[in-house]
Amino acid sequence: MVTQIQVGGIVLDVVMKDIKNVHLSVNPPGGRVRIAAPLRMSAETIRVFAISKLPWIRREQQKLQTQDRESPREFLDRESQYVWGKRYLLRIIDTESAPSVRLRHSTIDLSIRTQADAARRQAVLEAWYREEIKSKTPELLAKWAPRLGVVSPKVFVQKMKTKWGSCSPTRGTIRLNTDLAKRPPRCLEYVVVHELSHLVERKHNDRFAALLDQHLPTWRSIRDELNLGPLSHQVWDR
Repeated sequence: MVTQIQVGGIVLDVVMKDIKNVHLSVNPPGGRVRIAAPLRMSAETIRVFAISKLPWIRREQQKLQTQDRESPREFLDRESQYVWGKRYLLRIIDTESAPSVRLRHSTIDLSIRTQADAARRQAVLEAWYREEIKSKTPELLAKWAPRLGVVSPKVFVQKMKTKWGSCSPTRGTIRLNTDLAKRPPRCLEYVVVHELSHLVERKHNDRFAALLDQHLPTWRSIRDELNLGPLSHQVWDR
């Protein structure tokens, strides 16, 4: 259950969890503050901790407010699109054949009928991004599942509004966000490792963090890269 406290004019979400240490995060895009605290920690201790971190919280919120964000896409000719962390110009090519997408040196060519609206263009591109994720995932599973000592799960790729990935240990499945195909490949690898680790430890506790520290020591910087940057709209406080 999430409760809220207010300190220094800032509202903070507080969630009590089965963890050993308190975790503080300032999340994009609006700078919402979240504290994950151990179940045994008192409300007064949490408040004192939050007060002690007010200067840091305000600095982080200021960074988010001044950070560039990706403007809404209209899927027009020569509009910027991102593929695996690199910027390309969208090139609309009229065709009477079935829609297709082709990546070139500096452009991403979308062959589609000229009367197709923005929603249709977006759907075709997102389907292509989904296939990009699907093509790279088997190699990552083959690499990381044995290292973590888990059976490769079934993978679903879909558009997700608030998460980069999710895991269902009981079903043995993971879900990946289509938008990961816009980020550098290391981001997809991190999310795959993160979700596979949930097959070992379901909770975001110290054991889970230790697993990531052991197998992917750079995970925190990659997580921050996902949570920040012009493409970020998901909140991934893990």
